[in-house]
Amino acid sequence: MEENKSMADFAEELEASYGRMYVWDRLEAMMDEQESVTVEITEVAKGGVVAYLEGVRGFIPASKLSLDYVEEAALKKYVHQMVEVRIADIDVEERKLILSAKEILKEATAKERLEKISEVKIGSVLEGVVESLKPYGAFVDLGNGINGLLHISQICKSRIKHPGVVLSEGQAVKVLVTDNQDGKLSLS
Repeated sequence: MEENKSMADFAEELEASYGRMYVWDRLEAMMDEQESVTVEITEVAKGGVVAYLEGVRGFIPASKLSLDYVEEAALKKYVHQMVEVRIADIDVEERKLILSAKEILKEATAKERLEKISEVKIGSVLEGVVESLKPYGAFVDLGNGINGLLHISQICKSRIKHPGVVLSEGQAVKVLVTDNQDGKLSLS
Protein backbone atom coordinates (compact mmCIF):
# COMPACT_ATOMS: atom_id res chain seq x y z
CA MET A 1 0.00 0.00 0.00
CA GLU A 2 1.31 3.45 -0.92
CA GLU A 3 2.27 5.69 1.99
CA ASN A 4 0.16 8.61 0.72
CA LYS A 5 -3.10 6.65 0.91
CA SER A 6 -5.02 6.30 4.10
CA MET A 7 -6.58 3.01 5.12
CA ALA A 8 -10.02 4.52 4.35
CA ASP A 9 -8.93 5.40 0.79
CA PHE A 10 -7.57 1.89 0.34
CA ALA A 11 -10.80 0.35 1.64
CA GLU A 12 -12.85 2.61 -0.66
CA GLU A 13 -10.78 1.55 -3.71
CA LEU A 14 -11.07 -2.10 -2.74
CA GLU A 15 -14.83 -1.81 -2.35
CA ALA A 16 -15.11 -0.04 -5.74
CA SER A 17 -12.97 -2.75 -7.33
CA TYR A 18 -15.15 -5.53 -5.89
CA GLY A 19 -18.23 -3.63 -7.06
CA ARG A 20 -16.83 -3.50 -10.59
CA MET A 21 -16.02 -7.21 -10.44
CA TYR A 22 -19.59 -7.92 -9.32
CA VAL A 23 -20.99 -5.86 -12.22
CA TRP A 24 -18.88 -7.72 -14.81
CA ASP A 25 -19.84 -11.05 -13.23
CA ARG A 26 -23.49 -9.99 -13.43
CA LEU A 27 -23.05 -8.98 -17.09
CA GLU A 28 -21.45 -12.34 -17.92
CA ALA A 29 -24.37 -14.12 -16.25
CA MET A 30 -26.82 -12.00 -18.27
CA MET A 31 -25.01 -13.01 -21.46
CA ASP A 32 -25.01 -16.71 -20.51
CA GLU A 33 -28.73 -16.58 -19.70
CA GLN A 34 -29.52 -14.58 -22.88
CA GLU A 35 -31.36 -12.08 -20.68
CA SER A 36 -33.06 -9.24 -22.53
CA VAL A 37 -32.91 -5.75 -21.06
CA THR A 38 -34.11 -2.35 -22.16
CA VAL A 39 -31.49 0.37 -22.45
CA GLU A 40 -31.51 3.99 -23.56
CA ILE A 41 -29.22 4.89 -26.42
CA THR A 42 -27.17 7.85 -25.25
CA GLU A 43 -24.90 8.74 -28.16
CA VAL A 44 -23.64 7.87 -31.61
CA ALA A 45 -20.20 6.30 -32.00
CA LYS A 46 -18.35 5.32 -35.15
CA GLY A 47 -20.19 2.37 -36.64
CA GLY A 48 -22.95 2.23 -34.04
CA VAL A 49 -24.43 3.68 -30.89
CA VAL A 50 -23.72 3.66 -27.15
CA ALA A 51 -25.95 2.63 -24.26
CA TYR A 52 -25.15 1.98 -20.61
CA LEU A 53 -26.00 -1.29 -18.90
CA GLU A 54 -25.40 -1.74 -15.17
CA GLY A 55 -23.31 1.44 -15.37
CA VAL A 56 -21.02 -0.03 -18.03
CA ARG A 57 -20.65 1.58 -21.45
CA GLY A 58 -21.98 -0.78 -24.10
CA PHE A 59 -21.57 -0.51 -27.85
CA ILE A 60 -24.33 -1.54 -30.26
CA PRO A 61 -22.93 -1.92 -33.79
CA ALA A 62 -25.21 -0.54 -36.53
CA SER A 63 -25.47 -4.08 -37.91
CA LYS A 64 -26.98 -5.25 -34.59
CA LEU A 65 -29.40 -2.35 -34.15
CA SER A 66 -32.09 -3.32 -36.66
CA LEU A 67 -33.11 -6.10 -39.04
CA ASP A 68 -32.48 -3.67 -41.89
CA TYR A 69 -29.25 -1.97 -42.89
CA VAL A 70 -28.71 1.23 -40.89
CA GLU A 71 -26.75 4.02 -42.57
CA GLU A 72 -24.17 5.87 -40.48
CA ALA A 73 -26.13 9.13 -40.97
CA ALA A 74 -29.33 7.48 -39.68
CA LEU A 75 -27.80 6.52 -36.31
CA LYS A 76 -28.65 9.92 -34.83
CA LYS A 77 -32.38 9.11 -34.86
CA TYR A 78 -31.74 6.30 -32.32
CA VAL A 79 -30.32 8.64 -29.64
CA HIS A 80 -32.64 8.76 -26.58
CA GLN A 81 -34.65 5.78 -27.84
CA MET A 82 -35.28 2.83 -25.57
CA VAL A 83 -34.16 -0.44 -27.18
CA GLU A 84 -34.42 -4.03 -25.99
CA VAL A 85 -31.00 -5.71 -26.23
CA ARG A 86 -28.99 -8.73 -25.20
CA ILE A 87 -25.31 -8.96 -24.51
CA ALA A 88 -23.65 -10.24 -27.69
CA ASP A 89 -20.05 -10.25 -26.45
CA ILE A 90 -18.11 -9.29 -23.38
CA ASP A 91 -14.38 -8.83 -22.72
CA VAL A 92 -13.77 -8.23 -19.03
CA GLU A 93 -10.02 -7.56 -19.37
CA GLU A 94 -10.56 -4.96 -22.11
CA ARG A 95 -13.73 -3.66 -20.40
CA LYS A 96 -15.70 -4.06 -23.64
CA LEU A 97 -19.40 -4.75 -23.78
CA ILE A 98 -21.15 -5.40 -27.10
CA LEU A 99 -24.95 -5.31 -27.17
CA SER A 100 -27.38 -6.45 -29.84
CA ALA A 101 -31.05 -5.83 -30.59
CA LYS A 102 -31.06 -7.88 -33.80
CA GLU A 103 -31.64 -11.34 -32.27
CA ILE A 104 -34.59 -10.07 -30.25
CA LEU A 105 -36.08 -8.46 -33.36
CA LYS A 106 -35.59 -11.70 -35.33
CA GLU A 107 -37.34 -13.70 -32.61
CA ALA A 108 -40.25 -11.25 -32.50
CA THR A 109 -40.61 -11.39 -36.28
CA ALA A 110 -40.53 -15.21 -36.27
CA LYS A 111 -43.13 -15.33 -33.49
CA GLU A 112 -45.38 -12.90 -35.35
CA ARG A 113 -45.00 -14.98 -38.54
CA LEU A 114 -45.93 -18.19 -36.67
CA GLU A 115 -49.01 -16.50 -35.23
CA LYS A 116 -50.10 -15.37 -38.68
CA ILE A 117 -49.50 -18.84 -40.16
CA SER A 118 -51.42 -20.51 -37.33
CA GLU A 119 -54.47 -18.44 -38.33
CA VAL A 120 -54.43 -19.85 -41.90
CA LYS A 121 -57.01 -22.62 -42.13
CA ILE A 122 -56.58 -25.84 -44.09
CA GLY A 123 -58.92 -25.71 -47.08
CA SER A 124 -58.56 -21.95 -47.56
CA VAL A 125 -58.11 -20.73 -51.11
CA LEU A 126 -55.63 -17.85 -51.23
CA GLU A 127 -54.05 -15.65 -53.86
CA GLY A 128 -50.31 -15.28 -53.99
CA VAL A 129 -47.28 -14.65 -56.14
CA VAL A 130 -44.65 -17.23 -57.10
CA GLU A 131 -41.60 -16.16 -55.11
CA SER A 132 -39.06 -18.73 -56.31
CA LEU A 133 -38.85 -21.98 -58.24
CA LYS A 134 -36.95 -25.04 -57.02
CA PRO A 135 -36.65 -28.51 -58.58
CA TYR A 136 -39.12 -29.83 -55.96
CA GLY A 137 -41.71 -27.05 -56.22
CA ALA A 138 -42.46 -23.36 -55.95
CA PHE A 139 -42.53 -21.03 -52.97
CA VAL A 140 -45.59 -18.79 -53.07
CA ASP A 141 -45.72 -15.45 -51.26
CA LEU A 142 -49.20 -15.14 -49.77
CA GLY A 143 -48.61 -11.62 -48.45
CA ASN A 144 -48.41 -10.36 -44.89
CA GLY A 145 -45.05 -12.13 -44.38
CA ILE A 146 -46.50 -15.58 -45.10
CA ASN A 147 -45.36 -18.03 -47.74
CA GLY A 148 -45.91 -21.68 -48.51
CA LEU A 149 -44.57 -24.52 -50.61
CA LEU A 150 -46.44 -25.61 -53.70
CA HIS A 151 -44.93 -29.08 -54.22
CA ILE A 152 -44.19 -30.10 -57.81
CA SER A 153 -46.75 -32.92 -57.54
CA GLN A 154 -49.44 -30.35 -56.62
CA ILE A 155 -48.83 -27.87 -59.44
CA CYS A 156 -50.90 -29.56 -62.13
CA LYS A 157 -52.72 -32.83 -62.84
CA SER A 158 -50.09 -34.17 -65.24
CA ARG A 159 -46.54 -34.99 -64.20
CA ILE A 160 -43.95 -32.29 -64.90
CA LYS A 161 -40.16 -32.38 -64.70
CA HIS A 162 -39.72 -28.87 -63.27
CA PRO A 163 -42.10 -26.22 -61.87
CA GLY A 164 -40.76 -23.75 -64.44
CA VAL A 165 -42.65 -25.66 -67.13
CA VAL A 166 -45.94 -24.34 -65.74
CA LEU A 167 -45.02 -21.44 -63.43
CA SER A 168 -42.69 -18.45 -63.52
CA GLU A 169 -41.37 -16.21 -60.77
CA GLY A 170 -43.67 -13.22 -60.19
CA GLN A 171 -46.71 -15.05 -61.56
CA ALA A 172 -49.99 -14.57 -59.66
CA VAL A 173 -51.59 -17.87 -58.58
CA LYS A 174 -54.55 -19.15 -56.59
CA VAL A 175 -53.66 -21.92 -54.17
CA LEU A 176 -55.42 -24.25 -51.77
CA VAL A 177 -53.92 -24.70 -48.29
CA THR A 178 -53.57 -28.47 -47.82
CA ASP A 179 -51.55 -28.56 -44.60
CA ASN A 180 -50.37 -26.26 -41.83
CA GLN A 181 -47.74 -27.92 -39.65
CA ASP A 182 -44.83 -26.56 -37.62
CA GLY A 183 -45.18 -23.09 -39.12
CA LYS A 184 -45.06 -24.40 -42.70
CA LEU A 185 -47.87 -24.21 -45.22
CA SER A 186 -48.35 -26.86 -47.91
CA LEU A 187 -50.22 -25.70 -50.98
CA SER A 188 -51.94 -27.20 -53.99
